[in-house]
Amino acid sequence: MDAVVQWVHTSWTKRSRGGAEAARRNAVPVSFALPARTAPFVQEIVLTEADGFAPREGVTRPPYRSEVRLKQVDGRLQVELVAADWGVPRRHRRPPTVLLARGEWLRWHINYRFTGMNGGAGFYRLDTLNLAHGAVPADTFLAEPPRFVDERAHIW
Repeated sequence: MDAVVQWVHTSWTKRSRGGAEAARRNAVPVSFALPARTAPFVQEIVLTEADGFAPREGVTRPPYRSEVRLKQVDGRLQVELVAADWGVPRRHRRPPTVLLARGEWLRWHINYRFTGMNGGAGFYRLDTLNLAHGAVPADTFLAEPPRFVDERAHIW
């Protein structure tokens, strides 16, 4: 499948839930410029509180991560984000899949709270999927998305 996939994973602890630390976390980008690569590829950027939200980046070739299902349907790309089984809140009602024509792209947000991990301490994560059907310019994901799915929930 001819897709350009960018995952942006931002994670934090209770320390960054309020005040100045929350402002710093909220300033973290949800998209980045794409590397000079030929589609298809997957770019993953990880930003953690422990690293001061400095981006760590990796680029791989497909297969795509299990958190997204892609399928060709009548020349369009069907996109379904798969929610993590072990994060809360549970999402029993999910948005429908999105169909993208060649050259179209979308942004999909989903967030989680994880407990009992990391030595018993909980943490939070915002996952942003920026995905284009086919090759796109390097600055594509820096613009406002033409298609946007927001599954962010209250994660007390």
